[in-house]
Amino acid sequence: MKTFLRRTLLIAALLALVIVPVLSQDALPPLDSDTEPDRIAWSDLEEAFGPVPTFEDNIFVGAVAKTLINEYWRSLGEGYVLAGERLGADVILQAAQNEADQLGQLAIAEAMLTLGFDVLLVSPQSDANLVPAVEQAQELGIPVINVNDAVIPTAENYVGNVQRDNGVRAARWFIENFPEGGKVAVIEGQAGVYAAVQRTDGFITTITTEADNFEVVASVPGNWDRQLSFDAAATIIQQHPDIIGFYANNDGMALGVVEAVKAAGLLEQIRVIGTDGISDAYASILAGELTGTIDSFPVLTGEVALEVALRLLGGQDLPRVVSTPQALITLANYERYYGEGADTRAALIEDAMMEAEAEAGS
Repeated sequence: MKTFLRRTLLIAALLALVIVPVLSQDALPPLDSDTEPDRIAWSDLEEAFGPVPTFEDNIFVGAVAKTLINEYWRSLGEGYVLAGERLGADVILQAAQNEADQLGQLAIAEAMLTLGFDVLLVSPQSDANLVPAVEQAQELGIPVINVNDAVIPTAENYVGNVQRDNGVRAARWFIENFPEGGKVAVIEGQAGVYAAVQRTDGFITTITTEADNFEVVASVPGNWDRQLSFDAAATIIQQHPDIIGFYANNDGMALGVVEAVKAAGLLEQIRVIGTDGISDAYASILAGELTGTIDSFPVLTGEVALEVALRLLGGQDLPRVVSTPQALITLANYERYYGEGADTRAALIEDAMMEAEAEAGS
């Protein structure tokens, strides 16, 4: 009853409260989550630090998502809740109205600082918009974990995948499957956001340096928006009717590109790779339209983030970055991860072991 009452009061207060930002005078060294050397893979946590700590009382976790319109962020929140139910943590998830409501997201995060949460999990809309809340939390001694995909420079802890590797994987798929090369294009996410910058750079740098027969004919922002991405792709196809592929920084944009490709009658010619692994992307892959998605397994990422929060609260001295898994999934390997009877977590642990062995041997 006490837990239910506290949860009810927290939700009511969140709906009513707006806090005026207060900027901290101290800043941590800037975080680059892709290259930060103080890091550990999610699959190595238990071996390195033992089991997740347990607590006598429920832990109260505040979670701030970018938006709940996008399935990726709903799935991440589902991971928080699933891990919370398993480990004795009560999670309250709030989100901005849309992926452009940076001030609204900041107000939510700052409100949470006043409501007695033990730890905050935040997924900022940009690299800068939640900086005031993070600095306030540091002054108050409330741990904050940056969970994908924009990167707060002053974040003490980050959980998420290697953003650049999304683009690298997509580029290498094109290099392997189109040995004759061709024209390709990128539909970027929101301009200036860490994840969008890294994914785009990973794709362009890899496809132009690891092969000499590809031409990147366009790289334009889609702002995480499906309709904008449809319009951008339609223009690019009109300008370059011989284009053979697109890489989109998320699946919503990739599905917009697919619609443009279908409208042009070029599904047999143009391949489209997205990022995130949402259910609509898989429906399109299984229908033979979207070529593939670099899945970053949001439910598992949410579970790992909640586990990291409890480890920090339990006094474990974790590395600054905990990297989570990703895999390029197409029709060719879908069954391994999501087919009937598939064990996704086991497949990802096997992937991590193979990647570690390959890196050690290189």
